[in-house]
Amino acid sequence: METSNQTLISASFTSRSLVSANNGFHLRSPSHLRQRRRKITFIKASVAAVEKKVALIRIGTRGRTIYDSIVVKSALGAEVRAGKLPCSHPGAPLSFSPLALAQAYETRDKLMASVSELAEEGAIEIVVIKTTGDKILSQPLADIGGKGLFTKEIDEALLNSEIDIAVHSMKDVPTYLPEKTILPCNLPREDVRDAFISLNAASLADLPAGSIVGTASLRRKSQVLHRYPSLSVLENFRGNVQTRLKKLNDGVVVATLLALAGLKRLNMTEHVSSILSIDAMLPAVAQGAIGIACRSDDDKMANYIANLNHEETRLAVACERAFLLTLDGSCRTPIAGYACRDEDGNCFFRGLVASSDGTKVLETSRKGLYAYEDMILMGKDAGEELLSRAGPGFFDS
Repeated sequence: METSNQTLISASFTSRSLVSANNGFHLRSPSHLRQRRRKITFIKASVAAVEKKVALIRIGTRGRTIYDSIVVKSALGAEVRAGKLPCSHPGAPLSFSPLALAQAYETRDKLMASVSELAEEGAIEIVVIKTTGDKILSQPLADIGGKGLFTKEIDEALLNSEIDIAVHSMKDVPTYLPEKTILPCNLPREDVRDAFISLNAASLADLPAGSIVGTASLRRKSQVLHRYPSLSVLENFRGNVQTRLKKLNDGVVVATLLALAGLKRLNMTEHVSSILSIDAMLPAVAQGAIGIACRSDDDKMANYIANLNHEETRLAVACERAFLLTLDGSCRTPIAGYACRDEDGNCFFRGLVASSDGTKVLETSRKGLYAYEDMILMGKDAGEELLSRAGPGFFDS
């Protein structure tokens, strides 16, 4: 034991050293210790080198922190739902997207279940990456560059080989992908509907005239005002789920609308007052879908995530994104689109464009085979129809 303790002391003491004497402490100089050290015979112990396990997959996801990125090692639980999670930098405050992290953990769990080598401890790391969209919350997304702000830094990390795969909410992903990346995988889609949340009313119809509804979504704003023109909408009602619920509880707004998929993934459906039907609120393109991207030259990662792909979801999302691409949609444009398999096994697609004030709403639908080429053509054709019907200046109102 003396050998071990002496080695520790000699390694940690510098300009002054503290040694025990007669139940007290005296400061002794380094030269005194060197004299003692010569009288001690050190026994070299054979110690097995402990190396940190290198992760086989690094999963990148959204978040906000004072560091550019951190590795999160805690399990998903109450800390995530509360917006709190220990981080690998002691003392560093972490603010992140609990929903994005829940989606990353869902991906991790599916990878562990599908490939035995990934089930080993330390085989998968989750890397939280600070995005511009998460940092700037005081302005509408349209004013700072649109949805790509939630993916740009993650894409850069992927291309720089700082992560191996990227997990995205598909409704945040621009209709174009960066060069040298692919997105071949969608996880099974969650419920696509929107949830109405209020402390005072059970539905939008129950809100008295003049009530303020908070939402950062032009899609939701336009559809609310189209059906309930007597209501008011507070724009730029941004932040994660917990932040928006706090604003609601603080009386900033009377009600808000959130994606039911996110609330389900966070186990927070107890806050839901009612669920809006597809007819009452057509969802955002790719709402409820998770996408996983990798580098186009990384066959190993592509094979890993191919095991997770849910083809029905992938085809539906492709149809909706073809519609969005044709309309050249962005966060400045109220657009909704939803493709699903009907009772006959065919694809049924519904699309919508609206003016931001809700005074003008145009809708269309398509039905055809539930097959990739057919569904892409349906999305494009629906988009071209609505562009033609809308005419120039439609989205300026």
